[in-house]
Amino acid sequence: MTPPAARGAAAGRRLSVGVIHTVWRPRVLGAWRVPAAGPVILAVNHAHNVDGPVLMGTAPRPVHFLVKQEAFIGPLGTFLRGIGQIGVDRSGADRAAVTSALAVLDAGGVLGIFPEGTRGVGDFAALRSGLAYFALRAQAPVVPVVVLGSGERRGRVIPALPAARSRIDVVFGEPVTVGGGRRTRAALDEATARLQERLAAHLRDARRRTAR
Repeated sequence: MTPPAARGAAAGRRLSVGVIHTVWRPRVLGAWRVPAAGPVILAVNHAHNVDGPVLMGTAPRPVHFLVKQEAFIGPLGTFLRGIGQIGVDRSGADRAAVTSALAVLDAGGVLGIFPEGTRGVGDFAALRSGLAYFALRAQAPVVPVVVLGSGERRGRVIPALPAARSRIDVVFGEPVTVGGGRRTRAALDEATARLQERLAAHLRDARRRTAR
């Protein structure tokens, strides 16, 4: 399958850079840890609805995110598809979304995943096996990413968004590899446990480094 347009993701990154750096004050730590080329998965904690756009505007490479299908409605859906994002039906195994995500990685692109599957407290406590599956299937390193501060202060004009010019920290961790291409249940469970441990450790380190 042809992957979502890399040119669209690059345009989305340029737009996000402009918006994120204008509206808020992102502080980016460790972006050099993202491999400069080749397939890579960014595993991001998810505590606020702006975490995805913030990462798109601070990552050193364009990112194709797996985004809940409910967002792909009307003009917003057209926009998201245009900037290379992938809609996923969370009610079951979405083969089309999986195929598109693997196509991104097979083409040497960057796939963004919220490994907990939905927005919560953002502590990586409930990792799903999808992250491990993509890492094993594509033999792609996983870079843990923590976004901190997006939910600390609400905006006055739009309470659903962080306060204007507030500081948001984005901390990239060391890449994690999960070994061979076996995709048995035991291999997935082992890889998921290892990734959860590394992501949780990175979250603790990110909080220590940012004092948040």
